Amino acid sequence: MKLNEIKEITATIEIVTGLHIGGSNDEIKIGGIDNPVIKNPLTNEPYIPGSSLKGKIRSLIEWQFDAMTEDGKPADITKKNSDIVKKIAKLFGNGSTIKDNNLAKEIGPTRVSFADANLLNKNELLEKNALTEEKVEVTIDRLKGSVGGGGPRHTERVPAGAKFKCSITLLKFENDEDLESLLALGMKLLELTNLGGNGSRGYGKIKFHNIKGLDEKFLENGKLKSYKDLLEIVG
Repeated sequence: MKLNEIKEITATIEIVTGLHIGGSNDEIKIGGIDNPVIKNPLTNEPYIPGSSLKGKIRSLIEWQFDAMTEDGKPADITKKNSDIVKKIAKLFGNGSTIKDNNLAKEIGPTRVSFADANLLNKNELLEKNALTEEKVEVTIDRLKGSVGGGGPRHTERVPAGAKFKCSITLLKFENDEDLESLLALGMKLLELTNLGGNGSRGYGKIKFHNIKGLDEKFLENGKLKSYKDLLEIVG
C-alpha cells in the first residue's frame, strides 16, 4: 500500500448545551459533585477525549447505514462484508483480528485518528463564571408531582459557550475509496445528535466551526453542509 497523503483537519468545537463526558472522583463529599467531567490532571481544565469523538462518530455512521453486527457490536468486516462496512473498517479500524491475509492487506491501517480536544477560551469562561457548571438532576414522582426518592444527583457539565480545538488526521492511500465524505457525514451526524452523556435530557449539543483541511465540497463558509447534501455526496 502506498501512502499518498496525510491530511490534517482542524476545527473549533463549540458547546451549544452543557456537555458531560464523565471523569473520576476519588472522594465524593456530601452535597458535592458526584458525577464529574473528565479533566486534564495537570491543568484541571475539561477536555474532550479523542476516543469520545471517534467512538460517537463511528457509531452514528454505523446506525446510518445499518452496518452494526447482528448482536449490536461495531461493524466487523469479518462478519458483515459489504461496501459500506469495508469503508468503515478502513476509516476507523475493524475492531477485531482479520485472519485472512488478503483481506487484512486490503483493509490496511486505520485511516483516521482524533486528538484530544483541548479548551480554547479558558479566560473567557473564567471571566463569566467558571470552567464547569453544576447541574442538579432529580427524579419526579409522576403521580404526586413532587421530587421522588433517591435524592438529587449533582452532575458537572462543561457550560454552553465553551470552545475546544479539534484536530483530526486522515491517511489517504493509493486506490482508496472516498473515505473523507464518510468522515464529513459522521461529523454532521454528531452535530445533529449529541456528544457525551444525557443526550436525551438536552446535554451535549455541539457545532463545528472554522473547519480547515476538509475538502471544500463538504463545506459552506467553514461549516459543514446540510445532512441531506452530505448524504447525497456519500451516495
